[in-house]
Amino acid sequence: MTQPRTAGAVEEVEIQGHIIDSLLLPKVLDEILTHGGSFNLKDIKIGERQADPSYVRIEVRGPTQQVLEEILDAIHDHGAVPTLAQDCTVVPADMDGAFPDNFYSTTNYRTQIRLSGEWIEVEDQEMDCGILVDSEGAAARCVPMALVRKGDLIVVGRQGLRVFPAETMARQSLFEFMASPVSSEKPKGVTVREIAAAMRRTRANGDKILAVLGPAVVHTGSVEHICTLIRTGFLQVLFAGNALATHDIEQSLYGTSLGVSLDRGLPAEEGHEHHLRAINTIRRTGGIRAAVEKGILKSGIMYECVRHQIQYVLAGSIRDDGPLPEVITDVLNAQQRMREQIQGVGFCLMVATALHSIATGNLLPAWVKVACVDINPATVTKLADRGTSQTVGIVTDAEPFLRELVNHLGEVKDDAPTKSI
Repeated sequence: MTQPRTAGAVEEVEIQGHIIDSLLLPKVLDEILTHGGSFNLKDIKIGERQADPSYVRIEVRGPTQQVLEEILDAIHDHGAVPTLAQDCTVVPADMDGAFPDNFYSTTNYRTQIRLSGEWIEVEDQEMDCGILVDSEGAAARCVPMALVRKGDLIVVGRQGLRVFPAETMARQSLFEFMASPVSSEKPKGVTVREIAAAMRRTRANGDKILAVLGPAVVHTGSVEHICTLIRTGFLQVLFAGNALATHDIEQSLYGTSLGVSLDRGLPAEEGHEHHLRAINTIRRTGGIRAAVEKGILKSGIMYECVRHQIQYVLAGSIRDDGPLPEVITDVLNAQQRMREQIQGVGFCLMVATALHSIATGNLLPAWVKVACVDINPATVTKLADRGTSQTVGIVTDAEPFLRELVNHLGEVKDDAPTKSI
């Protein structure tokens, strides 16, 4: 396929990987045409078997150098890199808390930079960051804007960078074909079974499973399902807010959630005070762990987290009551704690929380598979629209999903040990 040649600026790029069956090549060609350019396929090699990668070299033309630069920027995130390899350009940051002009804004896809003629991996991959090169020029990692310090070596431009979109990798499971589309009418049984299988594979690989939970998990009567995941070793990290922990503790202490009895489904007498009294009890005790150790908190998600040494990050918001002592009220500190706990995560389960799900999705590299469950389709759609394209979405209530997930995970006898205090 060749477009008519026009005068103007020109550059050759190449793409390799599983670019045919993933439709990545048509996406790149469409981006070129949409931005007013033209192309000439100089070389193309198509893999003969499903597992074989393909390769294409494309001559890209733009009517002006500016248009060509816009085209190259657009196709770079699809894995198209110039055939003439050059080292990346780094510039020292001139102030704290800001990148130099023309800094490279990262994606959540695997990325490499070229230093001294060698391609090296960018560590701590995260979208919407910059790339920090160490002072010796031997390593690089993603760095959030707020953590930049004057003198840090920051990559600028796109020279000497290459990105590996998920589409260029071989697809290995049904889970990878299901990502992104969201519908309340899709068959959920198949999806839940595949999520359970992905969680088993994650644990078998020695990676951690992260759960991001909203307070509806408690309101819908799903606490015991989460406790089962913890006790059976299918949850190692928990992200939530003050509300999830508060209502979980309220249920443990009073049998209510937001003052409503979970047994009878009716408001308890003076139940509207229960959540605040629960927070007060924990604050007077010295925190969640202290409440468990003193025998005050005897059940629930937070109890199981302490008992089984599950790492958790509770990030606060402007509307929090109390909050609980462990809630991190500084959002930048909360982000950094979440980044630390994401290390080693291979699968993320998000249930009934829009803001915490989107915040977590922004921190996850693209190779971490995500399942997002919410009664509101917009939550799952927003997550994918903001770049977490590896998400499988299920539109349903929390309790039926978690009940079925626990049942599927329990179908295979599992004797994996879990840590406990």
